[in-house]
Amino acid sequence: MIVPLLDLKAQYNSIKSEVDTAVAEVFESQHFINGPQVKQCEKAIAEYCNTSDAIGVSSGTDALLIALMVEEIGAGDEVITTDFSFFATAGCIARTGAKPVFVDIDPSSYNIDPDQIRSKITSKTKAIIPVHLYGQVADMDPIMAIAEEYNLVVIEDGAQAIGAEYRGKRAGSIGHYGCFSFFPSKNLGTSGDGGMVVTNDPQKGEMLRIFRNHGSKPKYYHKYIGGNFRLDTLHAAVVLAKFPHLDSWSDARKQNADRYRRLLENKGVVGNGVMSLPVEVADRHIYNQFVIRVERRNALQGFLKQKGIGTEVYYPVPFHFQKCFAYLGETGDFPESEAAANETLALPIFPELTDEQAIYVVDSIAEFYSL
Repeated sequence: MIVPLLDLKAQYNSIKSEVDTAVAEVFESQHFINGPQVKQCEKAIAEYCNTSDAIGVSSGTDALLIALMVEEIGAGDEVITTDFSFFATAGCIARTGAKPVFVDIDPSSYNIDPDQIRSKITSKTKAIIPVHLYGQVADMDPIMAIAEEYNLVVIEDGAQAIGAEYRGKRAGSIGHYGCFSFFPSKNLGTSGDGGMVVTNDPQKGEMLRIFRNHGSKPKYYHKYIGGNFRLDTLHAAVVLAKFPHLDSWSDARKQNADRYRRLLENKGVVGNGVMSLPVEVADRHIYNQFVIRVERRNALQGFLKQKGIGTEVYYPVPFHFQKCFAYLGETGDFPESEAAANETLALPIFPELTDEQAIYVVDSIAEFYSL
């Protein structure tokens, strides 16, 4: 049996007519830049995230970058973030000229450990970027309390967490900015790169719109230096076509996660140092990934590949081990991030995963640990 890590063809086939119609409407209009679908998409996402504004941008990476640029963060500044995330989180900080300052993770959630943030704050600290990894919101209340105490900007990296909830609040609505990705593998993906920044501050929203269009307002007049960070009309149209299905897809991922728990626990491979399962610490985990922590991770991944099962390691190299950031940490500085990089493995969790496929995955894992 073949079980891919993600099956986008299955998703597309289920909504093909809706997506094809949305794309055809854009081609008929020939309005590819800042078309009406962009504003419609922004309105839908703002309402969904319970924020006053949403600004479509060219990618989740650019969502982070533009928020930093609007805050005029650059050379000589420091931005605190997790040591364990996709590269864009730290890369965007460095691109502005600022210094990323890493904090270790909570081993249960894989999100930044708020208890370690305060010790990393200096007179140069300007912002905190918590990441809502795998679809679960970081522990935001203590982070916001620290930010308020030190007058710091909080930029939520919610690339994997649209629709996730924390103490009654949606991801992206808690900090000063919330950044999302519409990369195809996300719970709400488009047909390429795309992203969104949400905010409850009208002035920040206005600045984001100026900065995404080369810093221009009015046209051809530039008080600021921005970039070409616009969300394409085509990508906005695809997001709009998929948007009505977002919650049902996220619910299906949660159901798949619950099924994995039952099956894995019934097989007796959970616990005893062999395997631990994801821990839900927030109100709503949307399971962009289902990540297990296992003994002999690399060998298990190789065995599952032979069985036709797709898996992925998110992420094999913590930031302080990346060559470009080697000056920011040494072995042992972030032990929980290092352990997670060596022990975690993501299993297929896409909404269309069948009972038969899930059982095959679990049976294969059990077979490996019985050898």
